[in-house]
Amino acid sequence: MVETIHPGASAPDARIAVLDFDGTVSLIRSGWMEIMISMMLEVLHALGTGETQAELRRTVEPSVRRLTGKETLYQMIALAEQVALRGGTPLDPREYKQQFLDRLYAVAGQRIQQLRDQTCPPDHYLVPGTRALLEDLRARGLRLYLASGTDDAHVKEEADLLDIARYFDGGVYGALPDPDAFSKRLLVEQILRLPGMRPYYLMGFGDGPDEIEQLKRAGGVAVG
Repeated sequence: MVETIHPGASAPDARIAVLDFDGTVSLIRSGWMEIMISMMLEVLHALGTGETQAELRRTVEPSVRRLTGKETLYQMIALAEQVALRGGTPLDPREYKQQFLDRLYAVAGQRIQQLRDQTCPPDHYLVPGTRALLEDLRARGLRLYLASGTDDAHVKEEADLLDIARYFDGGVYGALPDPDAFSKRLLVEQILRLPGMRPYYLMGFGDGPDEIEQLKRAGGVAVG
C-alpha cells in the first residue's frame, strides 16, 4: 500500500539521492528490531523492578523506533539511561551494543555467509524492486549515496556482497567508532555544500525517521 503524505510532492530536478541501507535496500538484518527489543527487555527485567514484560515493552519499543536510522550506539545509550532510571548501574553503551551485535549476527551472519559462499543470489536479500530502482535512478543521471547507522565496515562489505556498491558513485557510509564523526545529518549537510547544489536537487529513500527527518529538514523530497 502506498500512502501519499503530500499529494503534490515531486522531484523533477533531483540530481542526488540518499538511500538508507537496512530495511530500505537490504534484508540481511531483517528482524533486528525484535532482537534488540528482546535484549533490552532482558536487561531491564533483570533489575527486578516488578514491571511486567508488557510494561517494559511500552517503554522500550517507542524508543527503539524513534531512534531507528541513527547509529546503533544511540539506542544503547537510551537503554543505559533506562537502567539508571531504575536504580541500576548501566554498562557502557558500547558493551550493550556488542551484546546486541552478537545476537544479531547469530542470524544475520548466516545470511552474510551465504552471500560470501554464493549459495544464494544477492537479490534474495534485497528489498524487492531495489535493483530496478537503483538502475532507474542512475539512468536518470542521479548521483547516489548509501548511508546507514550500521557500522561502516559491515555496510561496505554487505553492499559489495549484494552487488549494489557499484551504483553508489557518491559513496557508501556507515557508523564510525566516534558517533560524532558520521551521521546522516552530517552527510546531508556535506551534500548541500557541494558546488552549485540546491535543496530541490536532493531526494532520498528510507524506512526510519532519521533519514526522513534529515531529508525534509534540508528541503529535499523524502520517500518512506
